[in-house]
Amino acid sequence: MKLWSGRFSSDTDALVDELNASIGFDRRMYKEDIKGSMAHARMLGAQGIISAEDADKIISALGGIMEDIEAGKLDFSTADEDIHMGVEAELTRRIGDAGKRLHTARSRNDQVALDFRFYLKNEIPEIRDMILSLMAVLAEKARGNLNTVMPAYTHLQRAQPTTFAHYMMAYANMLRRDVTRLEDCLERMDEMPLGSGALTGTTYPIDRRMVAEELGFADITGNSLDGVSDRDYALELMSCLSILMMHLSRFSEEIIMWCSWEFKFVELSDSYSTGSSIMPQKKNPDIAELVRGKTGRVYGSLMGLLTVMKALPLAYNKDMQEDKEQVFDAVDTVKNCLPVFTAMVETMKVLPDNMKNAAAAGFINATDCADYLVKKGMPFRDAYTVVGKLVSFCIATGSTLETLPISEYRSMSDVFDTDVYDAIALETCVAQRSVPGGPAPEAVAEQIAKIETFLEERKVEA
Repeated sequence: MKLWSGRFSSDTDALVDELNASIGFDRRMYKEDIKGSMAHARMLGAQGIISAEDADKIISALGGIMEDIEAGKLDFSTADEDIHMGVEAELTRRIGDAGKRLHTARSRNDQVALDFRFYLKNEIPEIRDMILSLMAVLAEKARGNLNTVMPAYTHLQRAQPTTFAHYMMAYANMLRRDVTRLEDCLERMDEMPLGSGALTGTTYPIDRRMVAEELGFADITGNSLDGVSDRDYALELMSCLSILMMHLSRFSEEIIMWCSWEFKFVELSDSYSTGSSIMPQKKNPDIAELVRGKTGRVYGSLMGLLTVMKALPLAYNKDMQEDKEQVFDAVDTVKNCLPVFTAMVETMKVLPDNMKNAAAAGFINATDCADYLVKKGMPFRDAYTVVGKLVSFCIATGSTLETLPISEYRSMSDVFDTDVYDAIALETCVAQRSVPGGPAPEAVAEQIAKIETFLEERKVEA
């Protein structure tokens, strides 16, 4: 018999039970549900709403249920409907009437709101630490490649020289923002909704702050209607995860290109690559491709919940049961991707010579050549035109700015002298971009130091 069946004279149809049940996916919140119920029972006893004896029985029995679940001795079925009803039904089977008193001053609406927040509140630090581990790997890679020159791109065209270390710090800074976004999300999420009741609180003299303190919440929700109907925290978390996955996807795309024969800037470890069933020469970057593909899956979860929530009136509606599968899948996907992605990057071999050779082509020092003229007094737009003509001449004659005779330079402008060759050397081009945030080795070293400080503050060493 269902715990809510008093109003009903017949059982629900089996198909209704199947559609209505959420135990198949919300059972993962058993710890949060049991801990929340323990705190609620302790508060009920302290407030004299139930007897201290009943409160102790409930807490002890809930502890036993937790142990049995973790030992694999207790399972739930569709008949239990959800984890909340399943635990309560088992509690009542074990201790009788005392178990029936647990739900005093509580609704499933605020119970599930508590469990869901509590669960996600515990997941965020795990995801954050995974991101920090990836950042530590990037900092290490950057430290070892401060002078590894490579081309940077715009429109996927070679644009200007940079270093592999500078590239790694670009992604480290993206991930730093992901960490702080998650931390901000956690701060807003850190409110305890239990005590909101079904939607308008309760007439019992409960102590919400006692429960919040026991469960480790910073505060309580400020409005009972909002407390049970709010899913902003879940949407915000999935938004954070979507942005994170977007960053991983962009990085994946670069790695996929970089390990192709057309680039060959890096080589992935055999442990993080796969082969072809028909082409024996293939070494495929499947991990990067899977991360890129799973990004769409996380986006889909975000859009799914946004769509569920877009027209729901206050307060609770059964539509909101659809929140958990979306969020759980997004969380699981991110947690599955981050460790293997981190290991892939950590074991990735950098090929500096190939990067340098690519940087030597494509006239990526053309801007520096123009800057050379500007520093000698020529207006930038005039310098831009002169160098554009030089590049056009080089393309027509199959030469480069580095190999072009000084006579050809001087035929375009008598401002040129032999020191132009030093000015357009790739190492010089990189070294002179020493502005904060730039690719010069000392500038990148400062960026690495900032990331390492960020990691140290969060107890993750680079």
